Amino acid sequence: MNRQQLIEQIRTKKSFLCVGLDTDLKKIPQHLLEDEDPIFAFNKAIIDATAPYCVSYKPNLAFYEAFGIKGMISFEKTIKYLQENYPNHFIIADAKRGDIGNTSSMYARTFFEEYGIHSITVAPYMGEDSVSPFLAYEGKWVILLALTSNKGSHDFQLTEDPQGERLFEKVLRKSQEWGNDENMMYVVGATQGRMFEDIRKIVPNHFLLVPGVGAQGGSLQEVCKYGMNKDCGLFVNSSRGIIYASNGTDFAEVAAQKAKELQEEMAVELKNIF
Repeated sequence: MNRQQLIEQIRTKKSFLCVGLDTDLKKIPQHLLEDEDPIFAFNKAIIDATAPYCVSYKPNLAFYEAFGIKGMISFEKTIKYLQENYPNHFIIADAKRGDIGNTSSMYARTFFEEYGIHSITVAPYMGEDSVSPFLAYEGKWVILLALTSNKGSHDFQLTEDPQGERLFEKVLRKSQEWGNDENMMYVVGATQGRMFEDIRKIVPNHFLLVPGVGAQGGSLQEVCKYGMNKDCGLFVNSSRGIIYASNGTDFAEVAAQKAKELQEEMAVELKNIF
């Protein structure tokens, strides 16, 4: 899925919503636990309910790996279901991989060849040779961690070198030597507010994956004000605020309503550029 196809999906659906599939057996409706595969049953219902309102899905690998082989079977079934039934939705493996070259090559093979996923989140800490194996796949995307929304982001990401350059800015600048806006995106937390202005000075054209809207308190309007570019350039993720909006038998219907509400807000923002 190339950049133009992503832009067309956003334009057509009037949405840049990404739904995070952070499926926790302790939080899903109890009646689903009777199903042979409750994780997949939950995911399938959420996907069918929210697909009209979003352009992307982001399963977080930790929520599947936590259940061993059964969890990874649920993950694989979820990916196949999306590919077979919603092929125009952009799939992000939120795996935050990043290791020495040989190991990264195997991670890339896992997600891009074995699962056929469009993109994967990658940690940049180990540098170029830990990221380049993912960029070797034509038509696939690396989503590099830049400035995250968690409290601990201040521990390292905002530290300055003697010249006053912050670490996240160094990541943005240096990584453009490895990839470009056709194969690389960046993770920027929705709670960063006006920091999006500083980010857009360095990466004006790249897509940004923006978690933190909803349960984490990020403002969609603020993200759009400071982070949107002429092509939208955003995938705004909501996980808990959508998928756990209800824990009753109406969970899918309520999730659809929450996704629809966000999509309608996004449609208003998109009128400024499309």
